[in-house]
This record gives sequence, C-alpha cells and structure tokens, in this order.
Amino acid sequence: MKAERRSFLKKVGVGAAALTAGLASKAVPAFAKKTIRWKMVTTWPPHFPVLGEGADLFAKWVDEMSGGRLKITVYGGGELVPPLGVFDAVSQGTVQMGHGAAYYWAGKSPATQFFAAVPFGFNAQSMNAWILNGGGMKLWEEVYAPFNVKPFLAGNTGVQMGGWFNKEIKSINDIKGLKMRIPGLGGKVIAKAGGNAVLVAGGEIYTNLDRGVIDATEWVGPYHDLKMGFYKAAKYYYYPGWHEPGTALEAIVNKKAWESLPKDLQAIVDAAAYKSNMWMISEFESKNNAALVELIEKHHVKLRQFPESVLKSLKKLSKEVLDDLAAKDPMSKKVYEHFKKFQKNIYAWNKLTEEQYQKFKYL
Repeated sequence: MKAERRSFLKKVGVGAAALTAGLASKAVPAFAKKTIRWKMVTTWPPHFPVLGEGADLFAKWVDEMSGGRLKITVYGGGELVPPLGVFDAVSQGTVQMGHGAAYYWAGKSPATQFFAAVPFGFNAQSMNAWILNGGGMKLWEEVYAPFNVKPFLAGNTGVQMGGWFNKEIKSINDIKGLKMRIPGLGGKVIAKAGGNAVLVAGGEIYTNLDRGVIDATEWVGPYHDLKMGFYKAAKYYYYPGWHEPGTALEAIVNKKAWESLPKDLQAIVDAAAYKSNMWMISEFESKNNAALVELIEKHHVKLRQFPESVLKSLKKLSKEVLDDLAAKDPMSKKVYEHFKKFQKNIYAWNKLTEEQYQKFKYL
C-alpha cells in the first residue's frame, strides 16, 4: 500500500508541475519574453543634474519594472541629435522617446507652450491637477497627435527664480534692449516689453552669459543655478519666477512605437512617468533653499525682488501675449480657454485653503 501511495503522489506531483508549467506558458505569451530596446534623446546635457537624472532614472525604473523586457538607452543633448532636435527625432521615428519641455516646440505648434509654463499661470500642484485630472492631458494629446507623438508628464521644477542679470531691474524700462535667454511665452512677454528673447540650450547658457552674448538668463532655481556657476557671470539674482511658476517637463513617445508595446509595458512606461514627475519636484524642493543660502553667504550673490510695478507690468503684458496668441491660432485658443476656466476654478479653492494657510503655517 505504501508503494502504491508513493506512486500515486509522484504522479500527482508530476501532473501538478506540468499543469503549472502549462498555465505559466499560457499566462506569459512569447512576445512578453522578448527584450525591446528603445532610444531616448533629451534636450539636457548628458546626466545633467535633476533634469538629465530624471531621464536616466525613468529608463532605470522601466527596466526594473519590466524585468528587463524594455530597455531604454538615454542620450544627452548633442550625443545623438541636437538638444532642440528631440521633437523631430521622435516625430519621425528616428528614436522612440524624448525628454524635454513642451515650450521648446512652439515652432511646431504655438499651443505646445501651455503644457510647459504660462506666465502668472499654474504652479506645480495646479499644473498636475490640470493635466492629470482636469482635462489638460486630452488637449495635450490633441496638440501632439498630428506629429505622431504621445506626451507624458514627467517632471516639474516648481516655482523658478526670476533670473540672473548684470544690471538692476528697477522699472519695466530696464527690460528694453535687454538680451535675455528665456524660452516660451515668457520670452514673448520680454519681447513685448522691449527686450530681446534668445533661445539657448541649457549647456550653452553659461558661455553665452560669460561672453556677453546675452545680458541675462533665467534657468531654473538655486540648486541648478549654483551648479551652472551663473554667479560667476552675473551680479544680480532676481525672484520670483513670474514667467515659469511651475514648469512641467515631458517624456514623449513616437506613436507607432507606443502602439507596438504590449499593454503591460505601456502601463509600466506610464507608471515610470508618474514616478519621474513626483521625484523631480521633490528633488528641487528639497535642495533649493540650501543652495540659495550658499549662493548668498559663500558667493555673495545679490538677491533682489522684482519691484511690484515691474511684476504688474509683466502681468499685463502676459495677458496681451496670451490674447494675441489665441486670436492667431485656433488650437491655442482652445487650450487657452480651457486653461483659464480651470485656473479660475482652482484659484478659488487655493485662495480659501493654500493662500490662507501660507499666512500661519509656521509654528
């Protein structure tokens, strides 16, 4: 009887193993075992602090979550394509992915700028709310669709600084004739104020500022600006960043490449973008103030606040720029109207909550 029982248990064990193997085989289709290799090009210098690191981490997280089934090789600006050639490379399918900021592609469609930063617009929290839960993503996808590109929210700088200047800004007249590196809608506001807005990739800013090719520059905030060494080339550091109160960064994917991915890998890419978005704003928020203290105490940077009269003038000019844009471009008008409606809605809530809390938050 014992021999028969052992034989029976052995047969059951073999059968169970075979069944498990069969189920596993059916659960994991053949294509799921295949390693897919993508290239991601970025507008940032290779492994650039926070921004480039965000792209590197995105690729790392996708690799880990997919068990190595989707491997993304990241190329810094200029390594495979020029920094400002990222959108074209993804659109044309030269590479599968890109990482940058939507306002760099204003030449493709003016409406792209709304998905990076709007002067006196959304901060990071409100931008997340608009894009992820307020209907902004649907509009963003509509803007990018003609270019065969799918966008993902993949980072945010938070409220930026106003920039580095080699002269004090005491009135709006001090903007006239100023050559300033400033992209997007903020650049159009500076131009409307009589300045000259210049678009320069991140890796070229310091050299241009140091050599006098530009008189001023904005970039991000203290943590970055310290590393970039701008304090060596400019005297005055201004705040607040009226032009970029919560700049969103993006990961973009070629539509054909996206549609070729199995659903689970699509979900992993989406999850990695969400993680990148939270990681980046957290990294900036955690390190900016310590860097600002170092800039002031060690490098003797002259910190200045834009006069209220200057900010009021810039806000008025910002509205004129946005109204002009909406009047000339139907897609921009559609996005702008949606943006304004959501801003009115969320500001009413923020005024009741965040704004009131700011007055009494410190114990």
